[in-house]
Amino acid sequence: MTRIAVIEKDKCHPMECGNYLCIRLCPVNRTGKECIVKGTDKKAFIDAELCTGCGICPKRCPFGAIHIINLPESLDGPPIHRYGANGFHLYNLPIPHFGKVVGLIGRNGIGKSTAMKVLAGVLQPNLGRDQPATYQELLEFFKGKEAQLFFEKLAAGKIKVAYKPQAVEIIPKHNKGTVFELLRRVDEKKKLEEYAKQLHIDAILQHDIQHLSGGELQRVAICATALRKANVYLFDEPTSYLDIKQRLHVSVFIKSLTAPDPATGEQAAVLLIEHDLIILDYLTDLVQIMYGEVAAFGVVSQPKSTKNGINTYLEGYLKEENMQFRDHRIMFHEKTPIHKRSSAVLTSWSQLVKQLGSFSLSAPSGEIARHEVCGIVGENALGKTTFAKILSGVLEQDHGEIQQQVKIAYKPQYLDVENEELVAFFLRDVIAKYEVALIRPLDLKDLFTKKLCELSGGELQRVMIAQCLSQDADLYVLDEPSAYLDVEQRLMVSKAIRDLMTQKGTSCFVIDHDLLFVDYLSDRLSVFLGEPAVKGTFHGPLSMDEGMNLFLKDLGVTFRRDPESHRPRANDIGSQMDQKQKSEGKLYYT
Repeated sequence: MTRIAVIEKDKCHPMECGNYLCIRLCPVNRTGKECIVKGTDKKAFIDAELCTGCGICPKRCPFGAIHIINLPESLDGPPIHRYGANGFHLYNLPIPHFGKVVGLIGRNGIGKSTAMKVLAGVLQPNLGRDQPATYQELLEFFKGKEAQLFFEKLAAGKIKVAYKPQAVEIIPKHNKGTVFELLRRVDEKKKLEEYAKQLHIDAILQHDIQHLSGGELQRVAICATALRKANVYLFDEPTSYLDIKQRLHVSVFIKSLTAPDPATGEQAAVLLIEHDLIILDYLTDLVQIMYGEVAAFGVVSQPKSTKNGINTYLEGYLKEENMQFRDHRIMFHEKTPIHKRSSAVLTSWSQLVKQLGSFSLSAPSGEIARHEVCGIVGENALGKTTFAKILSGVLEQDHGEIQQQVKIAYKPQYLDVENEELVAFFLRDVIAKYEVALIRPLDLKDLFTKKLCELSGGELQRVMIAQCLSQDADLYVLDEPSAYLDVEQRLMVSKAIRDLMTQKGTSCFVIDHDLLFVDYLSDRLSVFLGEPAVKGTFHGPLSMDEGMNLFLKDLGVTFRRDPESHRPRANDIGSQMDQKQKSEGKLYYT
């Protein structure tokens, strides 16, 4: 059995735990050996070969910085990559398949982006040593495996990789000029106008990169990647910032990259990371699951068909590897859930109108009851955030009225925090009042010693959700709370929201583009329809059936239920099931 010792250096605070508490507690150290010592970086260092796995130091470390892990027997060799002797370990790699789209699914912090960077050539793997491995060493390491062929072709120049990283928001920091100028510089295929039209960014080609929204930056980044003359395309979270209609359009575009080249007949391969299970299912041919322990080690499973791969992930058990990576199964509603609504109306509104430049928003009438979670869906630029700001008092409507004055807590869509305040201080009220309801389910304790400005997107999202939900309010408005979160975190957040609304006797509006997340979370649904950036109209709240049918009718798509997990799955447009559901008027639940 292989044992690894991992220390999260950003959580290791030797002086604050009583001058290297782990060193003083280690039984091996007491025998005169140096199992745990003071490292050159003044953090603790653990010799994994001397460690007996007694479990004392990870249990007693007040900051949760230490992981002592006995790896599965199947992982009897060195890792593909290791971030230092006590750093994160990555085992196996996902492999692109020519002519197919392969999806990579797993929790944040499990090594998905690391694996993709290795394939992209951005990160040179070290095979668990202190120096990068040579191509010859990699070929020897992967001998007899699919990865051997990949690296042989890569070394021979037969594979060219185009890579879209996760953080598209940094594009304006490194590029100047218009969208057209940026894309022209990378247009190796001479298909700029064609791809821009397919991705619906042709109208912004003359816009300055500095003034683009998150969704526009995402589509520009996808376009720039696709314009490269490559035969392996890697996309790290290509649907972030996009609404559901844009996600479907982007899915069709990415799929098209694997089509045979008209001149040569050769097909490209696509590998992507995606947390929206509906889009992952719609877009991919194969799925590979990543499991392990967050921030400690990650393992890539064998490829599976998309349907089986996603259901296996929801099941939490890999039969072929005999590996259980979650202690519970994730299930969805087979039919429309029936929630007994409270007769007590929390707030209502009528004939709300707001004009913002050339854009107009209208919300004819509606009400929300106590204890209710209402999902809000719709394309970008239809006024969802504007409506939330009117309800929260950030904006004042031009016409109409909100009948009952209620106190509102609002979590904004964009989280740009440069605050150097510690998370523990920022969440001091949450820690005091909601340890069980928010701190534990949102897994925030390990973030207490970090500064807000040091948090990742997913970490910051969870902190801001907790801060919003802890406020003294009647109505909570969460704008895109699933952004940056992995599948399990999204479901964990949805449960925390529901439980807290019941506990407090309050209500919540949740604006989001992940239909599976909205489906899992909501009692009722509100829909925004109209023309983006011109006019938006608020419909609802409606029953889940009525709301989803209205929304999907506008999109022109239908969803069926998976017979095993009951998760929603998108039908191929024009398929027999799609036509049947449209004829019956049952576009979401069947």
